[in-house]
Amino acid sequence: MNQRQAFEATVRHEPHDAFLFYAKFTPDVEARLMDRAGIRDRADIRAAFGMFDPVPAYLRPTGPARPRDLERYYEGIDRPPGSRINNLGVLCIPTGHYHFHREVPPLRHATCLSDLEAFPFWDLSDHTDAFMADDVRIARETGRVSFCALGSIYEGAWQLRGYEDFLSDLLLEPAMCEFLMDRLTDLWVDLARKAALAGVDLLTCGDDVASQQTLMFPPETWRHFIKSRWARVFEAARSVRPDIQIKYHSDGNVTEILPELIDIGVTILNPVQPECMDLAFLEREYGHRLVFDGTIGTQTTLPFGTPAEIRETVRLRKRTLGQNGGLVLAPTHIVEPEVPLDNVLAFLDACREGEEA
Repeated sequence: MNQRQAFEATVRHEPHDAFLFYAKFTPDVEARLMDRAGIRDRADIRAAFGMFDPVPAYLRPTGPARPRDLERYYEGIDRPPGSRINNLGVLCIPTGHYHFHREVPPLRHATCLSDLEAFPFWDLSDHTDAFMADDVRIARETGRVSFCALGSIYEGAWQLRGYEDFLSDLLLEPAMCEFLMDRLTDLWVDLARKAALAGVDLLTCGDDVASQQTLMFPPETWRHFIKSRWARVFEAARSVRPDIQIKYHSDGNVTEILPELIDIGVTILNPVQPECMDLAFLEREYGHRLVFDGTIGTQTTLPFGTPAEIRETVRLRKRTLGQNGGLVLAPTHIVEPEVPLDNVLAFLDACREGEEA
């Protein structure tokens, strides 16, 4: 069974032995894993361990990027080596601590809607979708899955504005929040539709909207500001390709909004943190409609378990969440340096085991 066949069985919720799995690593872990396994090129890690490795289908630039006047938003800010301004226009400054960086929001000093309207937002007018269908074709010919990564709506908006200011705006200046999220929604509607037209198998997207216990704000706020906009994005893709799969990411406990995420088109949920979500309840209530992607805790199991405990956890997930096939195994976050390498290898080995293990 190749990866495409395994993916098709997974999203159809058909029992199968070859569970898809993957992991992402911080540079330290990646370097140690490569050394242990004798891998010279980091691009070969997924293939060496048989990890799920879908093919990206992206827009391509048509030429030099359209000039954007962003420097005026960061005057007087020290930028050490490694600092960069991302596509959204947010300044990212390395902290020297693993993969983390500090973000400086360009609209932190905005006081009214006109300040937002003057901002040079990222758009895709200097990109083409002419090659996306080729990416999809290559994926199919090689027995793999094609995917297109959308960004976020809520997270992108607060990164542009600043977290505290954005949350204040939700209550005091909602029109400013609506404007920012509409600009991002329009961006992802366009990209989602183009991906669907190209035949892409999977859209990935998401917003971190929950803490360990519950949502970060009342469900009514989520419905109005966030759900309604993702519904537009998903509809843009589904109106073209009804069977396109939609993988939605949110850390934390999003149990309260799962029925509504399913209603607007989400078919795969990530990362499904076992520390804050009831996995037995999820399987019982939603296992026939959602594929669970993740489920191996990086707060508990991977850093603090033994290799034997990690193998048993993977086997348990296969027997329970994977009993109807709707499971992709993965750590619930990037694997940090504190995780022993033997634990990483135990996870990878157990994922490759047959159902009889």
